[in-house]
Amino acid sequence: MFRKIPLLLCGLLITVTVLAQKKNESYQLQIRKAVSPVKIDGVIDEAAWIQAGVATNFYMVLPMDTSMARLRTDVRMTYDDKNLYLVVENYTTGEGPYMVESLRRDFAFLKNDNFLLFMDPFDDQTNGFSFGANAAGAQWDGLMYDGGKVDLSWDNKWVSVVKNYPDKWVFEAAIPFKTIRYKKGITKWGINFSRNDLKTTEKSAWAPVPRQFPTASLAYTGNLLWDVAPPEAGANVSLVPYLLGGIAKDYEKGTSEKYRRDAGLDAKVAVTSSLNLDLTVNPDFSQVDVDKQVTNLDRFELFYPEKRQFFLENGDQMSNFGYATIRPFFSRRIGLGGVPIRFGARLSGKLNKDWRLGIMNMQTGKQEETGLPAQNFTVAALQRRVFSRSNVGFIFINKESVNYDPGKVTDMPVYNKYNRNMGLEYNLASSNNFWTGKAMFLKSYSPGKSGHDIAHATNLQYTSKVWNVSWQHEYVGRNYNAEVGYVPRQGYVKIVPQVTRLFFPLSGQVLSHGPQITSTWFFDEKDLHRTDNETMLNYGIVFRKRNTLNIWASNTYIQLLQPFDPTNSHKDSLGNGTRHNWNTVGVDYVSKPQSLFTYALSARYGGYYADGTRLMTNTELGYRFQPYVSIALSANYNQIDLPKPWGNTSFWLVGPRLDVTMTNTLFFTGFMQYNGQQKNMNLNTRFQWRYKPASDLFIVYTDNYLPEPFYVKNRALVLKLVYWFNI
Repeated sequence: MFRKIPLLLCGLLITVTVLAQKKNESYQLQIRKAVSPVKIDGVIDEAAWIQAGVATNFYMVLPMDTSMARLRTDVRMTYDDKNLYLVVENYTTGEGPYMVESLRRDFAFLKNDNFLLFMDPFDDQTNGFSFGANAAGAQWDGLMYDGGKVDLSWDNKWVSVVKNYPDKWVFEAAIPFKTIRYKKGITKWGINFSRNDLKTTEKSAWAPVPRQFPTASLAYTGNLLWDVAPPEAGANVSLVPYLLGGIAKDYEKGTSEKYRRDAGLDAKVAVTSSLNLDLTVNPDFSQVDVDKQVTNLDRFELFYPEKRQFFLENGDQMSNFGYATIRPFFSRRIGLGGVPIRFGARLSGKLNKDWRLGIMNMQTGKQEETGLPAQNFTVAALQRRVFSRSNVGFIFINKESVNYDPGKVTDMPVYNKYNRNMGLEYNLASSNNFWTGKAMFLKSYSPGKSGHDIAHATNLQYTSKVWNVSWQHEYVGRNYNAEVGYVPRQGYVKIVPQVTRLFFPLSGQVLSHGPQITSTWFFDEKDLHRTDNETMLNYGIVFRKRNTLNIWASNTYIQLLQPFDPTNSHKDSLGNGTRHNWNTVGVDYVSKPQSLFTYALSARYGGYYADGTRLMTNTELGYRFQPYVSIALSANYNQIDLPKPWGNTSFWLVGPRLDVTMTNTLFFTGFMQYNGQQKNMNLNTRFQWRYKPASDLFIVYTDNYLPEPFYVKNRALVLKLVYWFNI
């Protein structure tokens, strides 16, 4: 029965999709070629700006979307043969300074006074680019995907200046045509502008956007109308080499110091104005942020997000295929844990307005200590737009062990010769974004595994101003195998209904409030008997100052399918097939973002496995000396009381962080993490100097300690120089 449900729901998804004209088609900004040179200085005195059209009269999105914005914002755009220009006058109340976190690039939108541009060069309401700045001059840039999400890992060459005046702050930018991708000859681009002001708690947009959606929603863009087709970007090849030196020492093993002298190269080639080829040889990711640790009390593998830029840039078509816990492709499976990446290539972009392509091939080297062979990874994804904003996608993933025969392995772990996955998915997005959903089917191919090797899932969600109703169904066969994916659990059927209802008082400190009920059910694949379920009732309150309060209660039932240590600390395990049931209550509060001192508090208390109890508290504190220094401290505490042999167990997880942004090109970050469960203390510091656009010098120092007795486990120092050449 469950295997037929996705086909039925897929039909429903297609049925509810309607062909419709773009919602904000009437909002239009004319862009004309500049009649004079433009200097990026935050001063609007050139003839090109005086004669440019103005986008003004913004609409309020938050706290309510029923009126015009109180703060005035004026936007002008022009261009020449090389650059697209933007200048924005962000008028203020004149009361006090601007509010920002820091000068760090790609800031958090809701924690800064800022302006953002959302640009859809194909006018397909699905993919695009975003540029912007906060009131202190920190830049924001990202690739847009899925109709309203922004991938901030994308980093490219452009210049901007922010200049502050008594009654306004001005943002001026020049974006080279070589930086963005667009189809030759198209004279209408989707576009919207978004403004956030913390003092008035107002978020606004030029083309109106309903408050339940982000202002990045491309379904609600207006139109940028060109006087003639934008100029061709011309030859567009960039070379990004790096040089690296470093030293590392492992004190636990007592080995001598290891010195690193390395070099590598990335290349970016514009095959067409909308299709890009990325190449990498001997890539290095030593400057990437360390993972934020968590206390692990889960029975299944935890998910840690990808942070390496090569895999993130324009990689949404591959990495977002599937669901949160059914990902056929998860790039962290490639080249982590000391496995070297030799080279790689990725071809990605738009073939035309309706077709989108992504192909990647990566080659890793052999790892002697584990016997892991050299492996080749190929991922191919093709996407076709259907109806107004929906699309159909295909993916193929192949992992191949090179020059490897599992039958000849005697004293090392045995690895599969190959693993392959193929999949189809339909992504629903109605023209007004009220209906969204996905239907997906996957099949894996592995040596010695056949039958029950498929996975499928379907979800459908309706989002209005007062209602959010969703349904999700998943099935993963017990032999489904995605070695290059993230699928922590096999052999189950899962059902998740959810309903949220919001109320909006006409006055007072509360902006909105309402209940949410979510129920998650797991059934065994073989006989459909219940193995897990959790039902949660949450009541959420959003205040007009943007602080939030959530109070919740839940009931949990788990039948263990394999032995499990409920403390994950290598103690005794509960037996396979044992049943556990408990209730939990909790509260979460997040302070208003306007304050220099911010905090988030959460706590939960209730039952646990084996009739035990669990208390968890989490605190996140932050203080900023804007715009130069930001200090943060996170502290998590778990107290678990269980019968013998576990008894009383407690874990601390503490992580202080210091961010210093001396200028918008000079940054220092220090991050320490103490993890009582893993008995490890980690220190990571990083200095970054962006001496030219997209060119950096990094100095990264890392230490790991055993807290008790305190001694150094290992440490490393890396110096890395990156330079971006345009050819």
